[in-house]
Amino acid sequence: MKYINLEQVQQRMNTRLVINTAAKSFFLLATVFGLIVLAILIYRVAADGLSWINSGFLTGRLSTDPSKAGIMGAILGTLWLMLVVAPVTMLLGVGTAIYLEAYAKKGRVHSFLQTNISNLAGVPSIVFGILGLTIFVRLMDLGGVILAGGLTMSLLVLPIVVVASQEAIRAVPNHLSEASFGMGATKWQTIKNIILPAALPGILTGAILSLSRAIGETAPLIVIGIPALLIPFPGGLMDRFTVLPVQIYYWTIDSALVAEYANLAAATIVVLLLVLFLLNSTAIIIRNKFQRRY
Repeated sequence: MKYINLEQVQQRMNTRLVINTAAKSFFLLATVFGLIVLAILIYRVAADGLSWINSGFLTGRLSTDPSKAGIMGAILGTLWLMLVVAPVTMLLGVGTAIYLEAYAKKGRVHSFLQTNISNLAGVPSIVFGILGLTIFVRLMDLGGVILAGGLTMSLLVLPIVVVASQEAIRAVPNHLSEASFGMGATKWQTIKNIILPAALPGILTGAILSLSRAIGETAPLIVIGIPALLIPFPGGLMDRFTVLPVQIYYWTIDSALVAEYANLAAATIVVLLLVLFLLNSTAIIIRNKFQRRY
Protein backbone atom coordinates (compact mmCIF):
# COMPACT_ATOMS: atom_id res chain seq x y z
CA MET A 1 0.00 0.00 0.00
CA LYS A 2 1.39 3.36 -1.07
CA TYR A 3 1.16 6.12 1.53
CA ILE A 4 0.84 9.82 0.76
CA ASN A 5 4.08 11.67 1.22
CA LEU A 6 2.96 14.81 3.06
CA GLU A 7 6.29 16.51 2.57
CA GLN A 8 6.15 16.00 -1.20
CA VAL A 9 2.53 17.19 -1.35
CA GLN A 10 3.42 20.33 0.61
CA GLN A 11 6.35 21.00 -1.72
CA ARG A 12 4.09 20.74 -4.77
CA MET A 13 1.53 23.02 -3.19
CA ASN A 14 4.21 25.62 -2.43
CA THR A 15 5.44 25.43 -6.04
CA ARG A 16 1.92 25.92 -7.38
CA LEU A 17 1.32 28.85 -5.06
CA VAL A 18 4.55 30.49 -6.24
CA ILE A 19 3.59 29.97 -9.90
CA ASN A 20 0.10 31.33 -9.23
CA THR A 21 1.50 34.43 -7.52
CA ALA A 22 3.98 35.00 -10.36
CA ALA A 23 1.27 34.62 -13.00
CA LYS A 24 -1.08 36.97 -11.15
CA SER A 25 1.68 39.57 -10.81
CA PHE A 26 2.57 39.28 -14.50
CA PHE A 27 -1.04 39.75 -15.64
CA LEU A 28 -1.47 42.66 -13.24
CA LEU A 29 1.64 44.35 -14.65
CA ALA A 30 0.40 43.74 -18.21
CA THR A 31 -2.95 45.32 -17.34
CA VAL A 32 -1.32 48.31 -15.66
CA PHE A 33 1.05 48.78 -18.61
CA GLY A 34 -1.85 48.75 -21.05
CA LEU A 35 -3.79 51.27 -18.97
CA ILE A 36 -0.76 53.56 -18.70
CA VAL A 37 -0.21 53.51 -22.46
CA LEU A 38 -3.92 54.18 -23.04
CA ALA A 39 -3.89 57.06 -20.55
CA ILE A 40 -0.83 58.62 -22.21
CA LEU A 41 -2.42 58.25 -25.64
CA ILE A 42 -5.69 59.85 -24.55
CA TYR A 43 -3.81 62.66 -22.78
CA ARG A 44 -1.69 63.44 -25.84
CA VAL A 45 -4.67 63.39 -28.18
CA ALA A 46 -6.75 65.55 -25.84
CA ALA A 47 -3.90 68.00 -25.23
CA ASP A 48 -3.25 68.43 -28.96
CA GLY A 49 -6.85 68.44 -30.16
CA LEU A 50 -9.27 69.86 -27.58
CA SER A 51 -8.27 73.47 -28.23
CA TRP A 52 -9.13 73.02 -31.93
CA ILE A 53 -12.67 71.77 -31.30
CA ASN A 54 -15.25 74.53 -31.74
CA SER A 55 -18.51 75.10 -33.58
CA GLY A 56 -16.71 76.01 -36.77
CA PHE A 57 -14.66 72.81 -36.68
CA LEU A 58 -17.72 70.61 -36.02
CA THR A 59 -20.01 72.23 -38.60
CA GLY A 60 -17.58 73.42 -41.26
CA ARG A 61 -16.43 71.86 -44.50
CA LEU A 62 -13.01 70.49 -45.30
CA SER A 63 -10.51 73.14 -46.27
CA THR A 64 -6.89 73.41 -47.34
CA ASP A 65 -6.50 76.09 -44.65
CA PRO A 66 -6.13 74.28 -41.27
CA SER A 67 -7.65 77.22 -39.39
CA LYS A 68 -10.86 76.95 -41.45
CA ALA A 69 -11.13 73.15 -41.83
CA GLY A 70 -14.23 71.37 -40.53
CA ILE A 71 -15.40 67.77 -40.26
CA MET A 72 -19.19 67.96 -40.67
CA GLY A 73 -18.92 66.08 -43.96
CA ALA A 74 -16.91 63.29 -42.31
CA ILE A 75 -19.38 63.09 -39.40
CA LEU A 76 -22.35 62.81 -41.77
CA GLY A 77 -20.49 60.24 -43.86
CA THR A 78 -19.77 58.14 -40.78
CA LEU A 79 -23.43 58.23 -39.68
CA TRP A 80 -24.66 57.38 -43.19
CA LEU A 81 -22.20 54.48 -43.30
CA MET A 82 -23.56 53.12 -40.00
CA LEU A 83 -27.12 53.39 -41.36
CA VAL A 84 -26.10 50.87 -44.02
CA VAL A 85 -23.87 48.64 -41.92
CA ALA A 86 -26.23 48.18 -38.94
CA PRO A 87 -29.32 46.76 -40.71
CA VAL A 88 -27.36 44.72 -43.24
CA THR A 89 -25.19 43.00 -40.64
CA MET A 90 -28.09 42.42 -38.26
CA LEU A 91 -30.37 40.89 -40.89
CA LEU A 92 -27.73 38.75 -42.60
CA GLY A 93 -25.80 37.90 -39.43
CA VAL A 94 -28.76 36.89 -37.30
CA GLY A 95 -30.40 35.10 -40.24
CA THR A 96 -27.25 33.09 -40.88
CA ALA A 97 -26.94 32.20 -37.20
CA ILE A 98 -30.57 31.04 -37.04
CA TYR A 99 -30.12 28.89 -40.13
CA LEU A 100 -26.93 27.26 -38.87
CA GLU A 101 -28.32 26.60 -35.39
CA ALA A 102 -31.93 25.67 -36.11
CA TYR A 103 -32.27 24.52 -39.71
CA ALA A 104 -28.96 23.31 -41.14
CA LYS A 105 -28.26 19.60 -40.79
CA LYS A 106 -25.14 18.70 -38.86
CA GLY A 107 -22.51 17.29 -41.17
CA ARG A 108 -19.59 18.14 -43.38
CA VAL A 109 -21.32 21.07 -45.07
CA HIS A 110 -22.29 22.55 -41.70
CA SER A 111 -18.76 22.09 -40.35
CA PHE A 112 -17.31 23.63 -43.52
CA LEU A 113 -19.53 26.69 -43.23
CA GLN A 114 -18.89 27.05 -39.50
CA THR A 115 -15.12 26.80 -39.91
CA ASN A 116 -15.01 29.36 -42.71
CA ILE A 117 -17.21 31.84 -40.86
CA SER A 118 -14.92 31.63 -37.85
CA ASN A 119 -11.85 32.04 -40.07
CA LEU A 120 -13.32 35.09 -41.81
CA ALA A 121 -13.34 36.94 -38.49
CA GLY A 122 -9.52 36.91 -38.58
CA VAL A 123 -9.02 37.95 -42.21
CA PRO A 124 -7.19 41.31 -42.59
CA SER A 125 -9.57 44.17 -43.29
CA ILE A 126 -7.76 45.21 -46.47
CA VAL A 127 -8.79 41.89 -48.06
CA PHE A 128 -12.45 42.87 -47.60
CA GLY A 129 -11.58 46.22 -49.16
CA ILE A 130 -10.28 44.45 -52.26
CA LEU A 131 -13.44 42.32 -52.33
CA GLY A 132 -15.62 45.41 -52.06
CA LEU A 133 -13.63 47.14 -54.80
CA THR A 134 -14.10 44.14 -57.10
CA ILE A 135 -17.79 43.49 -56.47
CA PHE A 136 -19.48 46.71 -55.45
CA VAL A 137 -17.30 49.40 -57.05
CA ARG A 138 -16.36 47.74 -60.35
CA LEU A 139 -18.69 44.80 -61.02
CA MET A 140 -21.86 46.57 -59.81
CA ASP A 141 -20.46 49.94 -60.97
CA LEU A 142 -21.50 51.77 -57.82
CA GLY A 143 -18.31 53.75 -57.43
CA GLY A 144 -17.05 55.16 -54.14
CA VAL A 145 -20.52 55.93 -52.73
CA ILE A 146 -22.05 55.32 -49.31
CA LEU A 147 -23.85 52.14 -50.40
CA ALA A 148 -20.64 50.54 -51.69
CA GLY A 149 -18.74 51.51 -48.55
CA GLY A 150 -21.51 50.28 -46.26
CA LEU A 151 -21.78 46.92 -48.01
CA THR A 152 -18.01 46.49 -47.88
CA MET A 153 -17.89 47.23 -44.16
CA SER A 154 -20.86 44.90 -43.63
CA LEU A 155 -18.85 42.04 -45.13
CA LEU A 156 -16.00 42.90 -42.79
CA VAL A 157 -18.01 42.73 -39.56
CA LEU A 158 -20.56 40.09 -40.59
CA PRO A 159 -18.58 37.12 -39.14
CA ILE A 160 -18.51 38.82 -35.72
CA VAL A 161 -22.30 39.14 -35.67
CA VAL A 162 -22.79 35.56 -36.89
CA VAL A 163 -20.52 34.02 -34.25
CA ALA A 164 -21.92 36.18 -31.43
CA SER A 165 -25.50 35.40 -32.47
CA GLN A 166 -24.79 31.68 -32.59
CA GLU A 167 -23.34 31.74 -29.09
CA ALA A 168 -26.33 33.71 -27.83
CA ILE A 169 -28.78 31.24 -29.40
CA ARG A 170 -26.91 28.26 -27.96
CA ALA A 171 -27.04 29.85 -24.50
CA VAL A 172 -30.85 29.79 -24.47
CA PRO A 173 -31.97 26.90 -22.19
CA ASN A 174 -33.33 23.91 -24.12
CA HIS A 175 -36.36 23.57 -21.84
CA LEU A 176 -37.77 26.85 -23.18
CA SER A 177 -37.89 25.63 -26.77
CA GLU A 178 -39.04 22.16 -25.70
CA ALA A 179 -41.92 23.68 -23.76
CA SER A 180 -42.87 25.71 -26.83
CA PHE A 181 -42.84 22.63 -29.05
CA GLY A 182 -44.85 20.76 -26.41
CA MET A 183 -47.58 23.40 -26.63
CA GLY A 184 -47.84 22.90 -30.39
CA ALA A 185 -45.76 25.83 -31.67
CA THR A 186 -43.91 25.49 -34.95
CA LYS A 187 -40.16 25.86 -35.23
CA TRP A 188 -40.41 29.40 -36.60
CA GLN A 189 -42.89 30.41 -33.89
CA THR A 190 -40.51 29.04 -31.26
CA ILE A 191 -37.57 30.91 -32.77
CA LYS A 192 -39.49 34.18 -33.13
CA ASN A 193 -41.29 34.19 -29.78
CA ILE A 194 -38.95 32.26 -27.47
CA ILE A 195 -35.36 31.90 -28.69
CA LEU A 196 -34.74 35.31 -30.29
CA PRO A 197 -36.11 37.40 -27.36
CA ALA A 198 -34.03 35.36 -24.90
CA ALA A 199 -30.90 35.62 -27.07
CA LEU A 200 -31.34 39.30 -27.92
CA PRO A 201 -28.91 40.69 -25.29
CA GLY A 202 -26.10 38.50 -26.63
CA ILE A 203 -26.98 39.34 -30.22
CA LEU A 204 -26.90 43.06 -29.45
CA THR A 205 -23.52 42.61 -27.80
CA GLY A 206 -22.18 41.21 -31.07
CA ALA A 207 -23.76 44.10 -32.95
CA ILE A 208 -22.07 46.59 -30.62
CA LEU A 209 -18.67 44.98 -31.25
CA SER A 210 -19.24 44.91 -35.01
CA LEU A 211 -20.29 48.56 -35.21
CA SER A 212 -17.35 49.55 -33.02
CA ARG A 213 -14.98 47.89 -35.46
CA ALA A 214 -16.73 49.23 -38.55
CA ILE A 215 -16.73 52.84 -37.35
CA GLY A 216 -12.96 52.78 -36.80
CA GLU A 217 -11.80 50.94 -39.94
CA THR A 218 -9.84 52.81 -42.59
CA ALA A 219 -8.10 50.33 -44.91
CA PRO A 220 -11.19 48.93 -46.72
CA LEU A 221 -12.53 52.41 -47.45
CA ILE A 222 -9.20 53.64 -48.78
CA VAL A 223 -8.99 50.60 -51.07
CA ILE A 224 -12.41 51.27 -52.61
CA GLY A 225 -11.41 54.88 -53.21
CA ILE A 226 -13.08 56.92 -50.46
CA PRO A 227 -11.49 60.39 -50.68
CA ALA A 228 -10.77 63.07 -48.12
CA LEU A 229 -11.41 65.97 -50.48
CA LEU A 230 -13.54 69.09 -50.62
CA ILE A 231 -16.74 67.22 -51.49
CA PRO A 232 -20.37 68.24 -50.70
CA PHE A 233 -22.11 66.93 -47.62
CA PRO A 234 -23.60 63.47 -48.30
CA GLY A 235 -27.39 63.34 -48.38
CA GLY A 236 -28.17 59.87 -49.73
CA LEU A 237 -26.88 56.34 -50.26
CA MET A 238 -25.56 57.11 -53.75
CA ASP A 239 -23.52 60.16 -52.73
CA ARG A 240 -19.75 60.23 -52.44
CA PHE A 241 -18.50 60.63 -48.90
CA THR A 242 -15.65 60.49 -46.45
CA VAL A 243 -15.57 59.30 -42.85
CA LEU A 244 -13.77 60.30 -39.67
CA PRO A 245 -11.07 57.55 -39.71
CA VAL A 246 -10.15 58.32 -43.33
CA GLN A 247 -9.93 62.03 -42.53
CA ILE A 248 -7.67 61.26 -39.55
CA TYR A 249 -5.46 59.11 -41.78
CA TYR A 250 -4.96 61.78 -44.45
CA TRP A 251 -4.46 64.60 -41.96
CA THR A 252 -1.84 62.51 -40.15
CA ILE A 253 0.04 62.06 -43.42
CA ASP A 254 -0.28 65.75 -44.29
CA SER A 255 1.10 66.74 -40.87
CA ALA A 256 4.58 66.02 -42.25
CA LEU A 257 4.12 69.08 -44.48
CA VAL A 258 1.87 71.27 -42.32
CA ALA A 259 2.22 70.83 -38.56
CA GLU A 260 -1.32 72.10 -37.84
CA TYR A 261 -2.79 69.03 -39.53
CA ALA A 262 -1.57 66.95 -36.57
CA ASN A 263 -3.79 69.05 -34.29
CA LEU A 264 -6.72 68.61 -36.68
CA ALA A 265 -6.17 64.85 -36.64
CA ALA A 266 -6.07 64.83 -32.82
CA ALA A 267 -9.28 66.86 -32.63
CA THR A 268 -10.96 64.47 -35.07
CA ILE A 269 -9.85 61.51 -32.95
CA VAL A 270 -11.58 63.08 -29.94
CA VAL A 271 -14.78 63.52 -31.96
CA LEU A 272 -14.57 59.94 -33.26
CA LEU A 273 -14.20 58.63 -29.71
CA LEU A 274 -17.24 60.65 -28.61
CA VAL A 275 -19.34 59.37 -31.56
CA LEU A 276 -18.26 55.82 -30.80
CA PHE A 277 -19.08 56.29 -27.13
CA LEU A 278 -22.57 57.62 -27.93
CA LEU A 279 -23.34 54.78 -30.36
CA ASN A 280 -22.12 52.14 -27.92
CA SER A 281 -23.97 53.71 -25.00
CA THR A 282 -27.22 53.70 -26.97
CA ALA A 283 -26.75 50.06 -27.94
CA ILE A 284 -25.86 49.07 -24.36
CA ILE A 285 -28.99 50.80 -23.01
CA ILE A 286 -31.13 48.91 -25.53
CA ARG A 287 -29.40 45.64 -24.67
CA ASN A 288 -29.87 46.11 -20.92
CA LYS A 289 -33.53 46.95 -21.43
CA PHE A 290 -34.17 43.67 -23.24
CA GLN A 291 -31.97 41.81 -20.76
CA ARG A 292 -34.18 42.95 -17.86
CA ARG A 293 -37.29 42.12 -19.85
CA TYR A 294 -36.31 38.59 -20.81
